[in-house]
This record gives sequence, C-alpha cells and structure tokens, in this order.
Amino acid sequence: MLAALTQVPVTVSPVRRIPQLMVGLWLYGASMALQIRAALGLDPWDVLHEGLTKITGLSFGLITAIVGAVVLLCWIPLRQKPGVGTVSNVVVIGLAVDVTLFLLPNPTDLLPRILFLAGGIVLNGLAAAVYIGARLGPGPRDGLTTGFCARTGTSLRLVRTVVEVAVLGIGWLLGGTIGIGTVLYAFAIGPLTQLFLPLVTWVSERPAS
Repeated sequence: MLAALTQVPVTVSPVRRIPQLMVGLWLYGASMALQIRAALGLDPWDVLHEGLTKITGLSFGLITAIVGAVVLLCWIPLRQKPGVGTVSNVVVIGLAVDVTLFLLPNPTDLLPRILFLAGGIVLNGLAAAVYIGARLGPGPRDGLTTGFCARTGTSLRLVRTVVEVAVLGIGWLLGGTIGIGTVLYAFAIGPLTQLFLPLVTWVSERPAS
C-alpha cells in the first residue's frame, strides 16, 4: 500500500483520477466545516495556527499559509515532490469550507453538534484517503505524513497519529484552544485514513499475462 502512495503523472488516466482528487478535496473542506459548526474543539493543526496567531499577532490566514510553507520545506529531506493535488489543496479546500459553512445550520443543542463532530471526523478520514489515493500529490500536511511513511516503511496510521498529537501539544503550549473534538480527531484520523485508503487508491491497470 505504501508503494501505491507514490505520485503518478497527471497525464496517466486523468479522466479517472482528476475527478477523484476534486471530490476528495471538496469533501475534505466540507468535513472541516462540520467540525467548525460542531464547536467542540479545533483540529490539531488549527490549534497550532491559533496558538501562533496569539504569539505573533499575525492573522489566522497568514499563519496558516506560513505554516504550510514551512511544512513544504520539510518535504525536501523526505524527497517528497508537490503535484497537482498539492496546489489544488489550497484552492479547493478553502472554497469548500466557505460554501459548506454558508449552507450548514449553526446548531446550539449538544446532540446535533456531536453528530456534526462525528460526521466531520469520519468524512475527513474518508476525504483524505480519496484525494491522496488519486496519487496526484498530497497537500502540505498530508505530504509530510506520506513522505515519512514512504521513507521509513512505518504505517500511515502510526505516523499520522504521532504528527497530529505532536502538533496538538505544541499548539496547546502556545495557547491554542482545544476541546473533546480535538482529542478525538488527533487519535482517530490516522486509523480512519488508513482504513479507507486501500478502498479508494487508484492502481494502474496491468496488461493481462
């Protein structure tokens, strides 16, 4: 499965893979909106972004971009290369979040907020698997995980969980806000992504022997 995470040129089966990429990215943005509306805790990366915003006084959006750039630099020793999916990640996910937030209600009762949280976390794991499985290049943060997996042979479940927990801890120390949703996301997203990945990863067709 780790070999299947390597990038494949966009010219190979584009009719099959580009729609998968776009669907995965859109669902990823929608899952983020569900977690925001749940208001039960930011995901670990956004805890980090909020903590850095408090420390530096820079805007949330600017901090998000800066962190993304720094993470991309971490790709260099991992020999991870950006692709169409890396660029699309920034544009499509942001649009999907805004559209979904506009369409979603803003619940105040606890039960719908819990349902939003649970649905958002599961959908996030599925969406990450769908867009990574298109093999057109992961986003900056997911690429850090897949690059480390490819270089070390460690399971995606373990690496993703370690990264999320480490980011969460740093963000909390910097003053970021956490909640039950943050903790659930940090420990669930790795196993969920690994669960869905074999089901949606594009594999090139081999000629019949």
